[in-house]
Amino acid sequence: MATARVLTVSDTSCLLSKTTSFPVKQSPYGTSLRFTRRRVASLSSSSRRSFNCTAIYKPEVQIREEGQPETLDYRLFFVDRSGQKVSPWHDIPLQVGDGAFNFVVEIPKESSAKMEVATDEPHTPIKQDTKKGKLRYYPFLFIDLLLNSLKLSFCEYLQQIILGYNINWNYGLLPQTWEDPTLANAEVKGAFGDNDPGDSRRRIGEILKVKPLAALAMIDEGELDWKIIAISLDDPRASLVNDIDDVEKHFPGTLTAIRDWFRDYKIPDGKPANKFGLGNKAANKDYALKVITETNESWAKLVKRSIPAGELSLA
Repeated sequence: MATARVLTVSDTSCLLSKTTSFPVKQSPYGTSLRFTRRRVASLSSSSRRSFNCTAIYKPEVQIREEGQPETLDYRLFFVDRSGQKVSPWHDIPLQVGDGAFNFVVEIPKESSAKMEVATDEPHTPIKQDTKKGKLRYYPFLFIDLLLNSLKLSFCEYLQQIILGYNINWNYGLLPQTWEDPTLANAEVKGAFGDNDPGDSRRRIGEILKVKPLAALAMIDEGELDWKIIAISLDDPRASLVNDIDDVEKHFPGTLTAIRDWFRDYKIPDGKPANKFGLGNKAANKDYALKVITETNESWAKLVKRSIPAGELSLA
């Protein structure tokens, strides 16, 4: 992957509304998506688009499935008004104004299929990741289930056992970001980027308007893999949560739970626990915004061909 990864701690979703809209078909997931073609310098005032925020939005981009879910052929494409495929990595703007960012859901909360944007395929659709030709799933961590059982009803507890629910946050990407594998971060033990682009359960491909709150510097097999913690602006507590201290106040234990989950999730596969930089703690909002800015600048260099793309798709 090649983007800054994001987890949301929100309960509901606010979708983005462009100043002009038109009727669109409902998506297979019950939510329509949006947006227009990309501008390389999307952070400049000359190219920034104007957006409104409403509770539910009919956007300019829809999602279209090809193949059956949980098969090697499954792809979820983003399609514009004319019916042409667009890239959720390149064509959806990063910023939407007022300190808010777009967030594309890849892995809904309480699901185990490891979905991600295919950065090496044209139009970078969302697909299920594979290893040695087999579909990848997050392993089922018994300790997570045991801890969750304290706040679940018996039926919910039984459901998690049956379905193997695991990740407890909506997980996805910030568009137009890229972790450059050639750049070392002196603040995180010199680790290099990993070449990679939150509480109610969202849908794969859903686009949310989020506010970053904190950042975790995960080191996965020597590679730096930033995890940005954010809240959806339609969450009832969004106005109360503006930085890392507010996360602990209104979502107590969440930052520790996220860190511990990403630390341990590879252990069932026989791999060592992941490590974290920055003193093994989450950094504040300002640091998260710094990470987002740096990864957006790396993406801009990538799409301008200032950096070799290798196998990455820029379409």
